[in-house]
Amino acid sequence: MQLTVLGSGTAVPHPKRASSAYWLQTSEATVLLDLSVFALGKLLAEGFEWHNLDAIWISHFHLDHIGGLPAFLFGTRHAEEMQGRKKPLQIFGGPGLKQLLKGFSGLSDYKLLDQPFPLDIVEVEPLEKFEIAPGIEAVALKTPHTEESLAVHLRDRDSSTLVYTSDTGFTETLAAFARRVDLLIIEASFPFDNPTENHLELAQAMYVIRKAEPTLAVLTHLYPYWDDIDFDSEVAKFAPQCEVVQAFDGLKLVLPSKTRN
Repeated sequence: MQLTVLGSGTAVPHPKRASSAYWLQTSEATVLLDLSVFALGKLLAEGFEWHNLDAIWISHFHLDHIGGLPAFLFGTRHAEEMQGRKKPLQIFGGPGLKQLLKGFSGLSDYKLLDQPFPLDIVEVEPLEKFEIAPGIEAVALKTPHTEESLAVHLRDRDSSTLVYTSDTGFTETLAAFARRVDLLIIEASFPFDNPTENHLELAQAMYVIRKAEPTLAVLTHLYPYWDDIDFDSEVAKFAPQCEVVQAFDGLKLVLPSKTRN
C-alpha cells in the first residue's frame, strides 16, 4: 500500500499546500481519498494513471474536500483516455452524495453522471463493511464535523491498514477505530487555541494517536497558523510512542505488507 499526499492544506489558499486529496495505490487498485479542486493539478503533475482510477472516497461535502469532483467528472466525459474505459468508477460517501452530484450534474446541463464508462455512486452506512475497490476492505465511522462526515478504515489484501479521519471534532471513538493501524492520517488543523469544536488542535490529535498506537501517524489539514511553528518541537512535547510526521504536498509513504492471520 502506497500513499501520496496531494493536498495537505485547508480551504484557506496557501502557496505550498493544496486542499485535501490523497492518492492510495495497492497491488490491485487505486483510490482517491477526497478530491479538492486545487489538488487536481497535483494529481496530474505526479503522473498517476488517473484514467485507471478505481474509486473515490468523499469524506464530507465541504468544497475543500469535494470541490474537485465535479471538475474531474466534467473532464472524464470528454477525455480521450476515458472513451474506451470499461470498468466502473465508484464514488463513495455519506448520505446525500447522490443528490449532491445530481445537483452538480444539472448545472448548465453538465450531465456529469452520463459518462462513457459505468459510474456507481454509493452512500455508505457507518460501521458496515464494504469493498471500496478490488482487494480493499473498508468500514466507515461517523465523526463530529458535519452531518455526513465519515472517517474510513482501509485494509488491503496484504493486511496493510490505514485510517483517514478527514475533518473531525474530538472524539475518543477515533482512537478505537484506528487501533494499531499501520498509518493514521489525522487532521490537526490548529497547533493550539482551537477556535472550533469541529476540528482538532495538536493536543487533541496527539491524544488520539497515543490511544490508538498506530505504527505511523501523519498530521494533515494544516491551516497557515502552522507556518511559523517548529513542528518537531511541538510534537515532541507529547512524547509520542510512534513516529509522527507533518504532511506536505508530495509526501509519499509505503506501508509494509503483512501476512493475515
